Amino acid sequence: MDDQRPRSAGETADRVNRGEVSAVETAHRALDGIDRIRHLRAFVEVWGQAALERAAEVDGAVADGARLPLAGVPLAVKASEGTGSHQARRLVAAGAVPVGSTSVPGPGTPWKTWGETAEGPTLNPWCADRVPGGSSAGSAVAVATGAVPLATASDGAGSTRIPAAWCGVVGYKPTTGLLPARDRAGLTVGGPIARTVADVELYRGAVFGDAPLASPARPRVAWSPTLGFTQPDPEVADVAERALRRWARGCGIAVADAEITLTDPARTWLARRGPGSPADAPPVAPADLSALAELLSAVDLLATPATPNRPHPHSGPGDVMSVGFTWLFNLTGHPALSLPAGFTGDGLPVGLHLVARHREDAALLAAARTAERVLAPWSRPRVDASPR
Repeated sequence: MDDQRPRSAGETADRVNRGEVSAVETAHRALDGIDRIRHLRAFVEVWGQAALERAAEVDGAVADGARLPLAGVPLAVKASEGTGSHQARRLVAAGAVPVGSTSVPGPGTPWKTWGETAEGPTLNPWCADRVPGGSSAGSAVAVATGAVPLATASDGAGSTRIPAAWCGVVGYKPTTGLLPARDRAGLTVGGPIARTVADVELYRGAVFGDAPLASPARPRVAWSPTLGFTQPDPEVADVAERALRRWARGCGIAVADAEITLTDPARTWLARRGPGSPADAPPVAPADLSALAELLSAVDLLATPATPNRPHPHSGPGDVMSVGFTWLFNLTGHPALSLPAGFTGDGLPVGLHLVARHREDAALLAAARTAERVLAPWSRPRVDASPR
């Protein structure tokens, strides 16, 4: 077996728990990986000594008979939350080893799809002249390059799902309310960025105590390329839809075109996050909530592109709202996930966005697991993150 290939969080924990490799050795390898991708500027701090000390504690616990679900798993931590968040504390308690903090956009940035470091902006590992997405920018780059298998993120308008989509990895926003809100508006919730859906399920087990569900035999899926208010790049929408249809053919899933026309949530979202009281912001239109409820009573999942656009240059996205498919579900609270769907003709990753009913997070992930198995040959070529 190739010891240099990126390993999932689950595989890493199994090997540490079985004594095939130590947590300290695993931490050393992660620190080497972080150094290897230094040119991408994913990390703002690297905690080398602290990581090795924590890894030694994990090794001691395993030697004493403990079996930790995330034993020795290197964990990158979003800089804006650190290790003190609820999710980070639970992951560390499960055996994860924090190795550093990852980049986020600087203050006053008119868009939030890039990360800032003292050395310059964070680079997309697939194309250095493009942004990685944000605000969980460095977390997505750290996972996409294999430096770590798991990273914390947070999502107030798509800040977990967008960088996951643009870096070709998995990003999950839980049902609002399952984790403490990270902002006074109640829109921003924690979540993971990971290389595999199985690792997201490990996250859920550690943070929420949930066991994975058996994959549904044939989830019913509705496809909407616009939600009625977003006009995506045609190629981005095509890549996402082809991934959905490929999954449907591979698993016998019924896909219907969603006859749904919703309202652009920009006014409501901006008012909720503005300087006034969130309680004074206009609510999501009742007709939109009714339409979503009706749709999700007829199907198990709503599928859209994760973003309307491909990763944009560092100069900015222009007039396109990268949150066009994601921020509505921060307002409604539905669980949602971005899954690697494939690539545009110029080699940039595209995400398939899946949305489920409230609190049906485990079913969302179980369905995503089946999609991942079908889509992996098209969506997961290895990133060459070497300096160019």
